[in-house]
Amino acid sequence: MTGNTDGVGAARYTVISADGHAGADLLDYRPYLESKYHDEFDAWAATYVNPYEDLLHGDAERNWDSARRLADLERDGIVAEVLFPNTIPPFYPSMSLSAQQPSAEEYGLRWAGLRAHNRWMADFCSQTPGRRAGTCQVLLGNVDDAVAEVRWAREHGLFGGVLLPGTPPGTSVPQLYSDVYEPLWAVCEELDMPINHHAGSASPEIGQEPAARAVFMMEITWFAHRALWHLIYGGAFKRHPGLKFVLTEQGSGWVPGVLEMLDYYHRALVRRMSSATGGNTGAVTAESRFGAGIAEAVGLAPSEYWKRNFYLGASFMRPDEVPLRHAIGLEKLMWGGDYPHDEGTFPYSREALRNSFAGLPHAEIAAILGGNAARVYGFDLAALDPVAAAVGPTTAEIDEPLKQAPPDATSPTFGTDSVIRVW
Repeated sequence: MTGNTDGVGAARYTVISADGHAGADLLDYRPYLESKYHDEFDAWAATYVNPYEDLLHGDAERNWDSARRLADLERDGIVAEVLFPNTIPPFYPSMSLSAQQPSAEEYGLRWAGLRAHNRWMADFCSQTPGRRAGTCQVLLGNVDDAVAEVRWAREHGLFGGVLLPGTPPGTSVPQLYSDVYEPLWAVCEELDMPINHHAGSASPEIGQEPAARAVFMMEITWFAHRALWHLIYGGAFKRHPGLKFVLTEQGSGWVPGVLEMLDYYHRALVRRMSSATGGNTGAVTAESRFGAGIAEAVGLAPSEYWKRNFYLGASFMRPDEVPLRHAIGLEKLMWGGDYPHDEGTFPYSREALRNSFAGLPHAEIAAILGGNAARVYGFDLAALDPVAAAVGPTTAEIDEPLKQAPPDATSPTFGTDSVIRVW
């Protein structure tokens, strides 16, 4: 919350969206490619068919028009944002960028395309210093390349950290618990680069049957959640206590139940280890037999790693998730508007905040809306104060409960059905 006021004593919140999306228009990536790829890019771009409807209409420019984007967000009360990709980078496949790991033949082109996006993103963020925490994209097929790109990103101001691709079942790269990724975890800890895992980056191909889209919607967040237990069981957080891991746009109501389940299995693993060394902790369970040798590698209970290493990009947080904020960890939650997506809160972010947070203690609201994101990503709150004093929502405004959702609002934050707790 800014210490400045609007001239009549009304304190204002500093709102940092932990979930925004941006990218260049397709042909505008060309200057960011190495020249040796220009001819192939020209041929590819001439025939590429964009699969995303929201990138085909006039509002697509919100992804790359810096002035328009800034005006939209300030009108909505948002002063800064964490930026994930959204548009089509060079040599993009027909479906999910992160889930579709390239073949060895494709890798060179795909990697060149992602590096072009990262360089565009660095330039885009530099247009509003301190207000855009851009994320760096990597591929997992070559860990040395990924590590070098993380170092480049830190040196060039992408303080949003790394966007970690998913490893769906059947993918050609090792799963995230593999020790092959140790150099990547190490460099992210060394450089204080948060690792971000965004929903939609880990789902496998599900085909074209009529039910496929419904199945995708039901499972998309669960496949993203898998990164949580993959890295815990792989021992990444035991070896790297300073690592920050952010799970974004995956809901929040699932966290307490999943942590309880993971802790249950951890206790079973500890019993197995204790029994094997002569301890007397009761019967050896089936779970402990299957997990022999894991407890020592994991170290702390999963809930302890959650407290120390994990954060939640709680995009368009719903009213039914708010009562769980202390069970999840108030200091873990970072609100996100998901601009410019249809499911995002724009242009009704102020109404969305009233809908979810009216009546909460101001200090708690301030933490969720900006304080936590500033701490995790390194935003300078003092530098953002003048902007927040001009455009941020007032405490009195957010205290006013929303009586009716805007009739044309499309964000699920205004819904009445509790669907985000499924996983």
